[in-house]
Amino acid sequence: MLDSLLPMLNGLISLPWWGYVLVALTFTHLTIVGVTIYLHRHQAHRALDLHPLLSHFFRFWLWLTTGMITREWVAIHRKHHAKVETPDDPHSPQQVGIKKVLWDGISLYRAESKNTETLEKYGHGTPQDWAERRLYVPHTGKGVVLMLLVNLALFGPLGLTIWAVQMAWIPFFAAGVINGLGHFWGYRNYEVADASTNIVPWGILIGGEELHNNHHTFASSAKFSSKWWEIDIAWWYIRALETVGLTKVNKIPPELAYDTAKQHIDVETVKAVVANRFQVMAQFAREVMRHVHREELKTADRTDKEALTLLKRTKRLMVREAALLDAASRARLNSALERFQRLHTVYTMKQKLQATWQRSAATHEHLLHALQEWCHEAEATGIQALREFALKLRTYSLAPSRL
Repeated sequence: MLDSLLPMLNGLISLPWWGYVLVALTFTHLTIVGVTIYLHRHQAHRALDLHPLLSHFFRFWLWLTTGMITREWVAIHRKHHAKVETPDDPHSPQQVGIKKVLWDGISLYRAESKNTETLEKYGHGTPQDWAERRLYVPHTGKGVVLMLLVNLALFGPLGLTIWAVQMAWIPFFAAGVINGLGHFWGYRNYEVADASTNIVPWGILIGGEELHNNHHTFASSAKFSSKWWEIDIAWWYIRALETVGLTKVNKIPPELAYDTAKQHIDVETVKAVVANRFQVMAQFAREVMRHVHREELKTADRTDKEALTLLKRTKRLMVREAALLDAASRARLNSALERFQRLHTVYTMKQKLQATWQRSAATHEHLLHALQEWCHEAEATGIQALREFALKLRTYSLAPSRL
């Protein structure tokens, strides 16, 4: 019956019902690709360069489908990174609540876009050419109206539905889901100081932006996926465009390499550890902290239900970035560390390892001595997992560039 009604609703292009669905999904996906590749990775973080024609195509398409101004988007996003999870963060659910960001994130964006101090401080390096000054900035609303007229002409009244989906997609998924859920719920590969999370490991629906914890860890990287099973579809597009000369990748996350013949800490070890510190701490959590926690669970007194419950709850708290723990979580963690000595030891060693590269104005020589001392202390604890990690740390070296 639906197919029989479609001829009365057609514009210049006649499609079956699934064709209109496919058009809507294609249009919205193209908008998402424009946001993540052009606005985010290219303009905000300079993680890649775009050919001028491709750059302007994305700018034009985003004018049609979102009405967003490049300078405003870039400035707000850069401020988010600079002030993340603080009262000055333009859209932190840790500050204003998840409901506000998820369902009304667009109002937070609009409010911050009117902050001239934000635009002046964080909006540098964005386009200021004739098209930007005479078309995109003074006529932000006319682009979406033009898109509506084009949709109506092409698809008839159903074009209005396609247009409505286009208009709602970015405000909900980008301003709401990524800025909201991306700092509230999900899994974390890296324990950075902010609350960023990866929402799902398949960055397809929102072009790779779902891998938000990875991005906050390596903000200047053009690639958002970290694990082999994570998919960043925009990275596939970037690589494809690179083969035809339309993009040039400037930076991707560093990679740990191992030289098994090297059994001592040297300057190369220091450089590798500092450059890959987030991967190092992720390995420490996986190979030391979780291993020792499992051993404690195996040997725990099963009749002591209170201690057993405390121990089980400690696993996540030990790995979590200390600054993100609330008072109740810190108290629970401290109670567990007082009760289980081996957990206290590995947690202390975690803090000491982090401190080696957090020292201000530390030279390579100072870091070299600090890592040497850490390895000696780790081996002296008598904890096998710590000893093995210290031996492994000695083999770290800088991996060759993958660009």
